[in-house]
Amino acid sequence: MALVDMVMPKMGESVMEGTILNWLKKPGDPIGQDEPVLEVATDKVDTEIPATHAGVLQEILAQVGEVVQVGRVIARIATGQTNGTTPTPEETPVAKAEALVAEAIALTAPAQLLAEAEVGRFYSPLVLNIARSESIPMTELDRVAGTGKDGRLTKTDLLNYLQTRTQLPPMVLVEEIIPQPKPQVQPEARPIAAETPTESVKPAVSYSGQADLIQMDRMRKMIAQRMVDSKRISPHVTSFVEADMTNVVQWRNANVRPFKEREGQNLTYTPIFIWAVAKALRDFPMVNSSVDGDTIIVKKDINVGLAVALPTGNLIVPVIKNADQLNLVGLTYKVNDLAKRARENKLTPDELSGGTYTVSNIGSFGNVMGTPIILQPQVAILSLGAIQKKPAVIETEMGDLIGIRHLMFLSHSYDHRIVDGALGGMFVRKVADYLEQFDPKTKI
Repeated sequence: MALVDMVMPKMGESVMEGTILNWLKKPGDPIGQDEPVLEVATDKVDTEIPATHAGVLQEILAQVGEVVQVGRVIARIATGQTNGTTPTPEETPVAKAEALVAEAIALTAPAQLLAEAEVGRFYSPLVLNIARSESIPMTELDRVAGTGKDGRLTKTDLLNYLQTRTQLPPMVLVEEIIPQPKPQVQPEARPIAAETPTESVKPAVSYSGQADLIQMDRMRKMIAQRMVDSKRISPHVTSFVEADMTNVVQWRNANVRPFKEREGQNLTYTPIFIWAVAKALRDFPMVNSSVDGDTIIVKKDINVGLAVALPTGNLIVPVIKNADQLNLVGLTYKVNDLAKRARENKLTPDELSGGTYTVSNIGSFGNVMGTPIILQPQVAILSLGAIQKKPAVIETEMGDLIGIRHLMFLSHSYDHRIVDGALGGMFVRKVADYLEQFDPKTKI
């Protein structure tokens, strides 16, 4: 039998510490490899940490509520067979199934308010961030019932509460934030607006006809704030180029079915777009950079973000790390995997960070061109329009001809602080050149 150290893993490029929320196992419990052992909270996500080895949990070295640096030893696992207690492979799926059932119960459980506030209870960084973004005061947060260990308020509890919060009487929400003057008559005898100080009341909004009022969810609020910040930070300029995609279209049409039969993967245009962008970023490294004050940081790694539309209508950008080092097969697998897990809300924090350039395929919605907004702190973003059949001039040795070609617009927005029109225009033209010169005999 050997003792193996289990350390706090790195849960994202910028995440250097985590808070222990709960230990799912206690010393002496058998555990399987990759079976969840504890829950950890960061400022981005609450997540379960799996065991690195199968065996028996020998010792716990970090307590609930403790903030632990990445790389620190948090537990020790005794590996090997010990009195026949090492779990069989069949036990791990059961444990996972039980966890899924528990999560489903938590998601469907109604949000409740406590009769009395629990002042001073522990909150994870993620819960505090959500409360802050939703403008929930601590006096209100202390009253939300939690379903975690010892009544801890989980992310699910808070999100469930937010769904019902807007259905509460307005006074329940307002009185926690705005001091209410003592009414001279019974509260129900006067409208709420009359009890609220006039300086705290926003001007009434007039709507003509019928209208639906939709409260932004947390992700939409974050997207809105980041887009406003980006337009404020970066002077945006957009250049447009039309590329002849005929070679790419013919190549994909010839390979889409054989590739699906051999690899079990859908062959889309997106991996080819990312391949061309990665090559162009090698040619123009200044586009693969960021700005810090008056310093330009030119990135060595080419990490291409891929904008993915979610079923909720929101947008998320998973990142393909070192995209220039992957061939078309590798890019296809990566694109399909990230897009699928993005729509299923199964991405890790690390897969959403570290991007150096972003691509958005607006052609999938039938759009031909656009003016995309830069994802900070990057300095450029590329939108790819729909591929359309059009009459075009074809140059041949025998003279010019009119023919039907597959054409697509590329829209390149860039930060004019460091990317001038010449560089921004040459870059997008280079991407188009790589697509136009794509060899239709390329093997995949």
